[in-house]
Amino acid sequence: MSRIHALSLEYGFRIIEDASHAIGAKYAGAPVGSGRYSDISVFSFHPVKIITSAEGGMAMTNQPALAKRMQVLRNHGITRDPELMTREPIGDWEYQQISLGANYRMSDIHASLGLSQLHRVDDFVAQRRRLQARYDSLLADLPVITPYQSKECDSTLHLYPIQLQLEHISLTQAEVFARMREQELGVNIHYIPVHTQPYYQALGFKHGDFPNAERYYERALSLPLFHGMTDKEQDRVVDILSRITRTA
Repeated sequence: MSRIHALSLEYGFRIIEDASHAIGAKYAGAPVGSGRYSDISVFSFHPVKIITSAEGGMAMTNQPALAKRMQVLRNHGITRDPELMTREPIGDWEYQQISLGANYRMSDIHASLGLSQLHRVDDFVAQRRRLQARYDSLLADLPVITPYQSKECDSTLHLYPIQLQLEHISLTQAEVFARMREQELGVNIHYIPVHTQPYYQALGFKHGDFPNAERYYERALSLPLFHGMTDKEQDRVVDILSRITRTA
């Protein structure tokens, strides 16, 4: 992000930071979303994220003009701010629609649910990092590559995606996935490379355009990780994965 920010200063472009998975994370010692290296940071409160409001999200900025613009856009393009109106309002009830917008407002109920979890973020993240360290240790002798962690980043471990060393396993990725699911383990694969989706294929993108992304996808397997996970549950995941990969 620091290098991207330096380029933005040189070439004059704006940065919208997709931090959907990074609630509670830090980069270069500063909280993600602090605005040090971006104009806007976006978080998601979907149920699978670090905290949830059941649905919705938040866009954060340190720039008052951008904040006002986003507030207008999320509310049908309507404002009650006299500074943004074309003339002085004649009463407190008056509002003006000054642009086209949409209803991007989070409901009060959703916001209350999110706020109730906000003070627990640090505990959630600490537990995820503890589980990550256990996974790293327990998987050390298995034919997998554990997630890389940059020294300048403190990840919130939204996901724990490993890479299967398929050259040391007689099963395919799909077979390992299926056998894990047969044991009622909620493994998944994150994510399918965007350029292989039909919409982008129709625009001219093709397989082979981004070989590293494709290679990663062909070996990826996300193991269950959630803040309420017990050591016993985690041991079971590793035990089943070990039996599948070692006896394959």
